[in-house]
Amino acid sequence: MEVTRKNYKSCLNTVYSAIEEADFLAIDGEFSGISDGPNVSALTNGLDTPEERYTKLKKHSMDFLLFQFGLCTFTYDQTNSKYIIKPFNFYVFPKPFNRTSPDIKFICQSSSIDFLASQGFDFNKVFCHGIPYLNQEEEAHLREQTEERRNQHANGVGTPSYISPSSSKGPAHVPEEHKEFISRVVDRVEALFTKPDKTLDLEPCTGFQRKLIYQTLNWKFPKGLHLETIETEKKERYIQVCRVDEEEKRKMEQHKQEREQEELNDAVGFSRVVHAISKSGKLVVGHNMLLDVMHTIHQFYCPLPDDLQDFKEVTMCVFPRLLDTKLMASTQPFKELITNTSLAELEKQLKETPFKAPQVDTAQGFPSYNTAQEQLHEAGYDAYITGLCFVSMANYLGSFLTPPKSYISPRSKLIEPFFNKLFLMRIIDIPYLNVTGPDLQPKRDHVLHVSFPKEWKTSDLYQLFSAFGSIQVSWIDDTSAFVSLSQTDQVQIAMNTSRYAESYRIQTYADYVQNKQQQEEKKLGQTNKSWGEDGWVKPHFTSSASTFAYSRALRKRSISPVHGEQGSGELVSADGWNQYSYPESTGSKKMKTDDASRRAHLEAVQSKTSEAWLKTDASHSSGLSPVPDEEGESSPEGSDPADNAEGTVTWQQASASRNRGQKGKKKKSEATESPPSLFEVPEVW
Repeated sequence: MEVTRKNYKSCLNTVYSAIEEADFLAIDGEFSGISDGPNVSALTNGLDTPEERYTKLKKHSMDFLLFQFGLCTFTYDQTNSKYIIKPFNFYVFPKPFNRTSPDIKFICQSSSIDFLASQGFDFNKVFCHGIPYLNQEEEAHLREQTEERRNQHANGVGTPSYISPSSSKGPAHVPEEHKEFISRVVDRVEALFTKPDKTLDLEPCTGFQRKLIYQTLNWKFPKGLHLETIETEKKERYIQVCRVDEEEKRKMEQHKQEREQEELNDAVGFSRVVHAISKSGKLVVGHNMLLDVMHTIHQFYCPLPDDLQDFKEVTMCVFPRLLDTKLMASTQPFKELITNTSLAELEKQLKETPFKAPQVDTAQGFPSYNTAQEQLHEAGYDAYITGLCFVSMANYLGSFLTPPKSYISPRSKLIEPFFNKLFLMRIIDIPYLNVTGPDLQPKRDHVLHVSFPKEWKTSDLYQLFSAFGSIQVSWIDDTSAFVSLSQTDQVQIAMNTSRYAESYRIQTYADYVQNKQQQEEKKLGQTNKSWGEDGWVKPHFTSSASTFAYSRALRKRSISPVHGEQGSGELVSADGWNQYSYPESTGSKKMKTDDASRRAHLEAVQSKTSEAWLKTDASHSSGLSPVPDEEGESSPEGSDPADNAEGTVTWQQASASRNRGQKGKKKKSEATESPPSLFEVPEVW
């Protein structure tokens, strides 16, 4: 279903009900660009840490606009053993709803616009009919302004933008060049009292002329008139004069306030859909979705925090359960079966053996998508095939159970190892960002940091390290790069041979990290305040995003298994991921929720937002639990596979048995070491 500003209000309840009844949601976004500075290879360095990658994306990607948002809801029909889908394709644009609302500035990347245009993207629908939006801070600010104007009007106090008809106590000073204009207006208004018509529309004029009209008519006609500025579709403003008695005037003022409130609610716009997704607590599925999540939070909730841990906390508040199908397809037990994890190719491969295409039907009243026609890079279609990919992979996991299951619920414990891990593109040894815990810390003893002249190219680095066999170069900027050697014992040799070099400098990865930390600490110690170009102190990150995180951080979320805790022993993965380690502490910040000032600020923001985004009472906590209560849940084949303990088999065991005899019948493990009451969730990482 295509949704623009024209039909958004009429479709909103349909969207709400689709989200409410869904078993899981799939999303996708289309953007006006990806990077405003570095090229993609520099933006996605192969040896970035999660903190560095997040900082790069925040700095270089958030000034672009998410202008098409795809949502596809999947609801399982147990009677017919198929999913019912409801796809939505939202066009989004930050149209200012009045002169005091935010006037958003964004940038475009020519290659991205050219690519979308080649795919038939309709930019007119974005810019002419895009749905507006406000984040929570913007909405609270506009509601404050609206309330302030009402109070001023009620007290008879005028403002430069609006002069109350009762605010002027004497004749306004009219400049000579405007006297004739004002005189004509007064004559027309005086004639209004002698005619049966009660309404007079004046000609469009400038803001200063409108101010003179308000002041003059207020002085000459203190009673019996109601004045209101109206804006046309062409952005022209004119004053409407109405002849009224006091009761009519009171009703018109009340109607005007109601209309202002409705306009403000309309200005919140698409943010309401994101709030509904967040409040539902449903599993949200995406493909390579880190940018989708960052843009969604940044545009529709709050500015992104500088610190990665703060971002994780805000993300968990907005999206309690996330799943990235690109990461899922890149790990066991899928990575050996799937050769290409790009969305279009993944969807094709998951139709073939050993996978099975899911059975889906489009709900009545919704246009159906045909995967044979490939409407790629339409956000609604991409969300649809992302959901198909998730269902195919989830159901494939059911084949490892004894007895096998053809349907795996999105709430199954089999899916939990993939929760809240977002794929990190092109990082060699850290495949994902762990939203609910500490990130992987691979050993990089074989990595060197090299500084060199700006004129150097990749070929110069290969020549410099030619004696060390195969190497991998990851550029940082024009004068530095990481060089990964094939063997760790070569590092010291490289360091020794470069000790007296003048044109370049080599240091170990550990030294590079330590020096970088020291520089940051030194920089932080030199000044606790950063100054803007206008001479004002730049505030640290204390926007409502922090408060938002504080309010929701109280809810414990333990839905992503910690490496090494599941199973009886550490599994050694074929790709060497067993080298990962976690820091001793989880790295999560303890948020002080007992601070009186923070509570006061939180309550203030709560009272000024239409959706009560920040409420955290117990009744909402249960509804947003990341792992819903499965009591009473049924599947067409009995209880949820997560509750079946007998005959379970880990993915690694099953892979081994299949390799020994793919053409024969599947081998089942004879027994499990787990207690009968505990379902064994296999380790993946």
